[in-house]
Amino acid sequence: MPQPLDRDRGPGRPPGGGRTLEALGLAGVPREDPLLYPGAWPRESGLLDGDRLLPLEARAHDDGGGRVPVLAIGSNASPGQLRHKMAEFGVGSPVPMVRSRVTGLDIGVSAHVSRMGYVSASPVAAPGTVRELFVLWLDAEQLAVVDASEGVPMAGGNFDRAWLPAPDVRVEPGDGSVLGGAYAYVNRHGVLHDGTGTPRRHPGEQRPLITGLLRGSARLRALFGTTPEEFCARARADRRLCDRGTRLFAEEGRVAPSGLERYVGPGPDDPFAGARPPSAGPTGPTP
Repeated sequence: MPQPLDRDRGPGRPPGGGRTLEALGLAGVPREDPLLYPGAWPRESGLLDGDRLLPLEARAHDDGGGRVPVLAIGSNASPGQLRHKMAEFGVGSPVPMVRSRVTGLDIGVSAHVSRMGYVSASPVAAPGTVRELFVLWLDAEQLAVVDASEGVPMAGGNFDRAWLPAPDVRVEPGDGSVLGGAYAYVNRHGVLHDGTGTPRRHPGEQRPLITGLLRGSARLRALFGTTPEEFCARARADRRLCDRGTRLFAEEGRVAPSGLERYVGPGPDDPFAGARPPSAGPTGPTP
């Protein structure tokens, strides 16, 4: 995935000074420019507060707000993308983002063509694999927004929310603790494999991924063109074309299970089980 950025590490900065997403190089929104996917990730934990990423001063889940941990696998770890999602529903409350060591999970390639114009990331079971990922600590309103953005409440949505329990997936936030589990968004279509049936790893950039997918399928080129730019433009312009591309992945035998399907459903003592999606609709299509 992308190298984290932090351009505001000079001495003597006041709290929040120079911490805008633009100043930090974190303002890009893959939903508006799909070749940016998954967007720039921060270098360190932080508190996303409007258009700023502030230092995270305390344990994120100690605020008494009943927050739940959600693993950010792709663009949900991009502050610019996350801010964009929240703004679609008029949600402006701060989001704690905690850089964590995660064991037992890797980042695969979703077996669907997003209506946003990119091919997104999706978690896959990977015993023994260690990744540095962000955990978002979301309250009920924020969780409903991200659920909606991933299509969870929709019969035709692309993702389900799954509770990944420890020790199957070990999440260490860096404060000496180990979480009892965390949520992740599992693709309902499965993930793309590497030709041997093993889920392929998402390269963290759209150009090489889309170029390789197009090169490997004449039928995909017939639908989406021969370049990443054509692919993105055609996908964003035609929802039915995205659905056709998604079906084509399966028809060509490119799809494997993520290994996480059995975890789909509410977690233990889920404080937000049965929560309704946001009342206000988004301004753009869900992925």
